[in-house]
Amino acid sequence: MSGKVYLVGAGPGDPELVTLKAAKCLAEADVVIYDRLVDDRLLIDVPSKAELIYVGKKAGHHTLEQPKINQLLVDKAKEGKIVVRLKGGDPFLLGRGGEEAEALSNVGIPFVVVPGVTSSIAVPAYAGIPVTHRSLASSVGIVTGHEDPTKGGSSIVWEKLATGVDTLVFLMGTGNLAQIADELVRNGRPPSTPVAIIREGTSPHQQTLVGTLADIAAKATESGIQSPALIVVGEVVRLRERLRWYDNQPLFGKRVLVTRSRKQASVLSQLLARHGVIPVELPTIEIQAIPDNRELDKAIAHLPDYSWLIFTSVNGVEIFFSHLHDLGRDSRALGGVRLCAIGPATAAALERFGLIADRIPPEYIGEAIAESLQEENIAGKRILLPRSEAATPELVTRLDQLGAKVDEIAIYRTVLPQADPGSGKQMLLAGEIDITTFTSSSTVKHLVSLLGAEWEAVNRTRVACIGPVTAATAAQLGVRVDVVAKEHTIPGLVQVIIEDYRKNREVS
Repeated sequence: MSGKVYLVGAGPGDPELVTLKAAKCLAEADVVIYDRLVDDRLLIDVPSKAELIYVGKKAGHHTLEQPKINQLLVDKAKEGKIVVRLKGGDPFLLGRGGEEAEALSNVGIPFVVVPGVTSSIAVPAYAGIPVTHRSLASSVGIVTGHEDPTKGGSSIVWEKLATGVDTLVFLMGTGNLAQIADELVRNGRPPSTPVAIIREGTSPHQQTLVGTLADIAAKATESGIQSPALIVVGEVVRLRERLRWYDNQPLFGKRVLVTRSRKQASVLSQLLARHGVIPVELPTIEIQAIPDNRELDKAIAHLPDYSWLIFTSVNGVEIFFSHLHDLGRDSRALGGVRLCAIGPATAAALERFGLIADRIPPEYIGEAIAESLQEENIAGKRILLPRSEAATPELVTRLDQLGAKVDEIAIYRTVLPQADPGSGKQMLLAGEIDITTFTSSSTVKHLVSLLGAEWEAVNRTRVACIGPVTAATAAQLGVRVDVVAKEHTIPGLVQVIIEDYRKNREVS
């Protein structure tokens, strides 16, 4: 039985610009055949059993020639697989998707085309250039800057194109920039016409170079700007200085070290990337559930005896309910036990199990939980507190003072990952990191341990901590803390970093 092929547009680069339908196709794929300009983050949610095949091309080097890619699609579909052909931008806009669809049609393989956000419009938009504008441009033309060399000649009618369209967008034209500019001027476009070259558009590495048809080739050579890039020609380029929004953000291009666990790092990285940050992940902790946890087994067996169940982290929620499931039980075992969560992220983790927190303290720190429960008359009440092995004792002490009977159970520990730290460590030591983030005391301790004698490299960056407990740990270890989040959450951490850089930019 034949499978099916989805020709899917991955969008211009920013993984958040992928369509909902594209994401659904990836989540159901047996095979993903992807291009060079596809962001790796799009592959995170592909099923672990799926086969990933890279067929990227760049000038002078093709992993697979196009006819072999066409045949690969056919072969995988004939195996009965759901095949996603993931292509940068839109599959039918200068992406050879039409040829791939023809190859499938010729042998009767069913296929679906999933359009993508095209770079020809999205990339200029991220550079502050609308390709049309009521006062400046009523038409736009999208042109290849690199024609098929086997055609025997150009099919671009320059004498009509040069003055027949207000805005021209050339894809894959960086290597032919001088020729493109010459052809446009020779065929009537004024040499003073503004031009923009946008490299790696919609990514935190985005670069924009502005000139005119008369000087853009020389400027490009001088700057060293390279592909992947597109070229925008037209009066709309003049709007960039007023409309640029993406590369004008206070954090644009800043390299921020993310020290959370590998599993959790993506949440912070994605939020930072929205602000033009280049996230550099250096996981310093790994979460490990306590094995053979008889104490937790006993507590779960007597859940109805507790009045309150307190969670101080997302990890605590996930590990507790995973253990509950392993024992063949679910949230019904909680009965009338009331729930307290330290903050919105922990409360959201409970909601994923169909549970609503009865209490969320106004401050997202452990001690605030006790203050929040004080009015609940917890004297004599039993409280179950499953949390990290390394948790500080202040919360238990305060609950004891209020007369509660607390069963504190360590259900997970944070350890230094055994995996290679990757390039993040080298970038930090080389002074290439602008900001270091810490989301827990463990991340501070483990980064200092990982760096050893070179730990002071952290103090050559701006240091941002998620809350006062984390900041206190950093100070004890000699790490200088520049900012602490007012709201002790991941969004709160990002916000305080933005405010810090905006304030510093205004001062300078």
